[in-house]
Amino acid sequence: MLTPAETYEDVCRLMRWRIPEFYNMGVDVCDKHAETTPDRVALIVEDEDGAVTNYSFRDIQRLSNRLANVLVARGLRRGDRVGVLLSQSVEAAVAHVAVWKAGFISIPLFTLFGEDALEFRLANSGTKAVITDADNLGKLEAIRESLPDLQTLIVAGAGSAGFPAPHASIWDFWSALDHASDTFAPVNTKADDPGVIIYTSGTTGNPKGALHAHRILLGHQPSVEFFNEFFPQPGDLMWTPADWAWIGGLMNVLMSSWHHGVTVLAQRARKFDPEQALALMTRHSVRNTFMPPTAVRLMRQVERPRERFGFGLRTLTCAGEPMGAELLDWCRTALGVTPNEYYGQTECNLVAANCAKIMDVKPGSMGRAVPGHTVEIIDDQGRGVPPGTVGQIAVRRPHPVIMLEYWRNPDATAAKYIGDWLLTGDEGHKDEDGYLWFLGRDDDVITSAGYRIGPGEIEDCLGKHPAVAIAAVIGVPDPLRTESVKAFIVLTPDHTADDALEEDIRAYVKTRLARHEYPRMIEFVDSLPMTATGKIRRRELRDQEIAKQQK
Repeated sequence: MLTPAETYEDVCRLMRWRIPEFYNMGVDVCDKHAETTPDRVALIVEDEDGAVTNYSFRDIQRLSNRLANVLVARGLRRGDRVGVLLSQSVEAAVAHVAVWKAGFISIPLFTLFGEDALEFRLANSGTKAVITDADNLGKLEAIRESLPDLQTLIVAGAGSAGFPAPHASIWDFWSALDHASDTFAPVNTKADDPGVIIYTSGTTGNPKGALHAHRILLGHQPSVEFFNEFFPQPGDLMWTPADWAWIGGLMNVLMSSWHHGVTVLAQRARKFDPEQALALMTRHSVRNTFMPPTAVRLMRQVERPRERFGFGLRTLTCAGEPMGAELLDWCRTALGVTPNEYYGQTECNLVAANCAKIMDVKPGSMGRAVPGHTVEIIDDQGRGVPPGTVGQIAVRRPHPVIMLEYWRNPDATAAKYIGDWLLTGDEGHKDEDGYLWFLGRDDDVITSAGYRIGPGEIEDCLGKHPAVAIAAVIGVPDPLRTESVKAFIVLTPDHTADDALEEDIRAYVKTRLARHEYPRMIEFVDSLPMTATGKIRRRELRDQEIAKQQK
């Protein structure tokens, strides 16, 4: 997709989309490599006890063929939905590949979802089968009375015997595969045929299912190649702590790496531990990693990480929340790599990015439009605005990475667009050099004394204070200013909350940002509410404040 060049402008000039009429993601990420380089390692799995298992592309092909045959034998038909309720594992990877090769639609599901979250997604999508493990079976058993479409559960790590199933047959994953043929003729899907439904995080109401075509994977490639600095390069090996239930883990990392035949490392970690993550990357010679900024901030607690662990990263990419100048500089010094921030969302992923190899990285910016994408700042009428003017970040369609629709939600689909512009729901501006700057979600932007304030810049400034581990900023109602800035702060272990520290932090921001941006209110907390992908749930903080005022 991308042709390496010395300047951003040259890369844009040379960029060409090549989307064939017929295309199947499962064949692309697996079968093509199984035919040409069958013994190349596709997946390295390290379990919780440190045991390591390697799977070649030939292994993934045979396993996915067997699973595809199992699903077809259970009566599933082309276009049926299959949930994948698994963390990073060979079973999860094989499940998606098998579903796509069989012409079904996969639905990645987060293992930390509770019963209500799972019930909504499975009912909304009319899921026919779920592939899960023994740890999550109980949740599905508790809700299946409400899921008349669900016919089959395939469970890794548990025998099928002994599970009563009035509405769904329960099959053991590995036993079922052992009895299935490893020969399967993949469905000849078109690039525009549906392949995956990825649900939004649901921070503003019920989650919506973004229905994507098989072409989504090809749509990702210019971006992945760009922010990983002309990926792949010899010796590249990819890992992320991000769960594969989200588009960042599944598409940005696992499937985009497999598209190029690059080995991926998987680990079923219960909780992100910075020292364990650094040791893992060292053991397996990880060269490329995607980390949410929250994970990188936790790594700052590790002293002299390169000297202690000796890892050798080539690229580090970040997305989800702006990193800021301080964190960027720390990565350069402590990790030996300049992070490339990028921007996207479930409905239209990876549309803006940095590539430190060929362009300046401006701290706080999410970069420029990835070659092949048209990203602009528009007003409420869909018109472009001048540089420096705040507006909504929008992406022009048609485009291979843009969703087909919100599943069974035509009104929400229509509301997502103004003409040919897909509305991200995020506000920002573009500078004279074409760099995009994220201000905040349209409901995160704070209006105070006539100023529009983005929380990211204040949170970045707070993060530079030696007492602050992590911070979140919201606007709270103020009869004089409309809204006042309030900061919620988690302190580092060696600091204690008191009035003197609160005033010191407030003065610290006053002297570094505009006076209207400093937090007039500060609350010290033990933790912050976050989404499963590491984004701060500011809406939850605002709801808490409203509840306090109503008492």
